[in-house]
Amino acid sequence: MKSGDNDLLFDCENRPLPVFQTASVEFCREEEGAVPSKSVFRLRLSLDSSSGPKKINAGQFFLLQRVPSGVLLSRAISVFYSEVRSDGASVEFLILKKGKGTSELCSLEKGDAVRLIGPLGNTFPRPEKSGVLIVGGGVGVAPVAGFASTLADGSYDFVACFKSGSYGLSRVKARNLTITTDDGSVGIKGMVTAALDAQKLKAGGYSVVYACGPLPMLAYIQKICAEAFVKCYISMESRMACGMGACLGCTIKTKEGNKRCCADGPVFDAKILDFSTLSFPPRRAPLGENEEVDLSVNIAGVPFKNPVIAASGTFGYGSEYAPLIDVSSLGGICSKGLTLEPRAGNGGVRLWETSGGLINSIGLENPGVPHFIENELPMMMKIGSTVIANLSGSTLESYVEGAKLLDKTNVPMIELNISCPNVKSGGMAWGMQAEAAGEVVSAVRSATKKPLMVKLSPNAPDLVGVALTCVKAGADALSLINTVQAMAIDVESEKVVFDNVKAGFCGPSVKPIALRMVYDVVRAINALPESERVPVVGIGGISTWQDAVEFILAGACAIEVGTATFFNPSAMSEIVDGLKAFMKRKGYKSIRDFCGKAQA
Repeated sequence: MKSGDNDLLFDCENRPLPVFQTASVEFCREEEGAVPSKSVFRLRLSLDSSSGPKKINAGQFFLLQRVPSGVLLSRAISVFYSEVRSDGASVEFLILKKGKGTSELCSLEKGDAVRLIGPLGNTFPRPEKSGVLIVGGGVGVAPVAGFASTLADGSYDFVACFKSGSYGLSRVKARNLTITTDDGSVGIKGMVTAALDAQKLKAGGYSVVYACGPLPMLAYIQKICAEAFVKCYISMESRMACGMGACLGCTIKTKEGNKRCCADGPVFDAKILDFSTLSFPPRRAPLGENEEVDLSVNIAGVPFKNPVIAASGTFGYGSEYAPLIDVSSLGGICSKGLTLEPRAGNGGVRLWETSGGLINSIGLENPGVPHFIENELPMMMKIGSTVIANLSGSTLESYVEGAKLLDKTNVPMIELNISCPNVKSGGMAWGMQAEAAGEVVSAVRSATKKPLMVKLSPNAPDLVGVALTCVKAGADALSLINTVQAMAIDVESEKVVFDNVKAGFCGPSVKPIALRMVYDVVRAINALPESERVPVVGIGGISTWQDAVEFILAGACAIEVGTATFFNPSAMSEIVDGLKAFMKRKGYKSIRDFCGKAQA
């Protein structure tokens, strides 16, 4: 490192070391020309003069995060334009609204705060000769357009490729500007191949190409530049955590070994990049405007209008949420956990919020199966969603007697809960070992002719073994996962929070664990003879339609939603709508069309 202007440290390549500070939003507005509307936003930030960077190079990027933020990691966004002044700096970014993090950034208003680290990464090398071609694809136009603005007007040609419309080109002063769009809405109809090939590179007399955009486009640019013997520099993108070169989470494969996209890049000499492992699945045509999707599913012979089911313990008996949402629109509703006799549940603290979730110790408080049959079940059956009775117990006999009583009712399905971690006896104990699980499932199977879905515990040492044993013992379906065993300590009282010490952790943070377990169980079931296979319902941290799609792709035929209802009562309705939109966009007419696709 060495000292530069104003005693600011620079690295050995004369790049200013990044700063960590909070910037202020000058403006955040929809980028004109982007299609669809409100898909790309232009964000301009004002950086502090005393601690801000004294130099920002084209091609570099910043890590940005709204203050406050609902996401863990900052988002790496390339510099679109920058202006460093004596009183501070302004930096502009083009942001594609895609996920939670970018959606937060695109919703900023003037004066809002943004935490940032940067500038990070290297820059585009300056051209040594004339004959410069710059290529940008989609939001990848931003860094190369920023670089173009540092070159002399008319000293380069520029090709911009979009799916539809065009944007980000206001500062591009090219000798020749070519625009391609997939739909032909602007410029040449087609992709980058419609504007460039090796012969055109040779004919254009280009000495160097700079490019940024989608990977298929970059692989093509690398290929034609090699064929035409033209130098090429490519700006790459990778998921990042630290941005400082420490975590190695953003490495990309090159012919010289792994390279860190943040510290060794993002700009690389194209000749070292390795795109050989890229594979792109064929695209399905979206459904027509008048084509409808079929969301219905069938679980062990029981029909559900859609695959979204309210999980046991979080939705009462359905009527509780009727003032807030259309409960009849749900595929199904699981009752509160029922035991043969009424239970008062656990004493002391019952709920404890923690990072990314909720720890609960309710203890299966319920009015008992007979009371449910006489009072709550008739109301549930009138709602219009498929009803599932969740049955728990402390002894084998109580499970069997409860099942016998439910067998005499018109409830369509029983969910056998052998996985509750919040009771001192029974509950999870039955689902921890395959032998005990098989015993209770076999006994209940003999006591009822109702379709039997067994709810499994993530705390079992061999969950797949338990699952297969339950299938062999007579389970018609499986649901997983129930809550993960956890605990909490109150730092003020310096005492354990829950009377039972351990309780059940649920919420968004358990989703990746639940997804992995569902995937593993489905894979094991798929290995059975087809006549022995049973459907799986996925549970655990599901709060968005994207979460639901992940579970279905993993092989779940339906999903149950629990904790999400507490922070968003409309979560299940939004998931139903999101599934419809996803299926239409992807060309899927039924849930079966993509169920288990990630298992292939």
